[in-house]
Amino acid sequence: MGEVIVITSGKGGVGKTTTTANLGTGFALLGKKVVLIDADIGLRNLDVVMGLENRIVYDLVDVTEGNCRLKQALIRDKRYETLFLLPAAQTRDKNAVSPDQMQKLCKDLAQDFDYVLIDCPAGIEQGFKNAIAGADRAVIVTTPEVSAVRDADRIIGLLEAEGKSNPKLIVNRIRPHMVKKGDMMDIDDIIEILAVDLLGIIPEDEYIVISTNRGEPAVVNPASAASTAYKNIVRRMMGENVPLMSMEADSGFFSRLKKMFGFKEG
Repeated sequence: MGEVIVITSGKGGVGKTTTTANLGTGFALLGKKVVLIDADIGLRNLDVVMGLENRIVYDLVDVTEGNCRLKQALIRDKRYETLFLLPAAQTRDKNAVSPDQMQKLCKDLAQDFDYVLIDCPAGIEQGFKNAIAGADRAVIVTTPEVSAVRDADRIIGLLEAEGKSNPKLIVNRIRPHMVKKGDMMDIDDIIEILAVDLLGIIPEDEYIVISTNRGEPAVVNPASAASTAYKNIVRRMMGENVPLMSMEADSGFFSRLKKMFGFKEG
């Protein structure tokens, strides 16, 4: 059986869908069989980020309503034959699927895939409850902004209430020079507020915008700083002990992070 992981956040616009696409592609780069589920019914975006929007015939709701077989709705990625997408329905709302249906769907997919990644809609309504229903573990994405961290804290509480304990944290769009000047929240402060383990940090990277517009996740570009960060996170999710990448712009900042993980300098 594969593992089902929900990628969630409280606040929208923190890079959750981009993170889902990059982590999924990162697993595929390592030869793992992966399926990405877009659970944001009514507002689907993951297909665009993956460059697969023109290949959609059936969607998640078609599967749960029995309009097609599960395999008919899966779209194989253009670049990696072990990477698939199950798109969301664009003309339905979040009440079109129930948590029980999502649990069954995830269980079925986990029989054939190493990793099932669910792109959870922002917020705490029905879409959130559906997305987390079948997940084995959760990854929370936040940016270093007070409102995003506050909403992430709320999501952690809701996950624990649903029995999804020990979620991991990704802090996205870090700008080391702003942290150094005190103009951006310090990673220590974020972790102290949320009290969860840090899975990784993603630096602000203009290539993310380019890659999203191209429909090609940044993780495939070795020249991208975000690519390296996502690859490292994928390896940590697979159980490897991977140190945080260094950034010359603020070596002191990342030195503190390394100490938090118990890594030696150098």
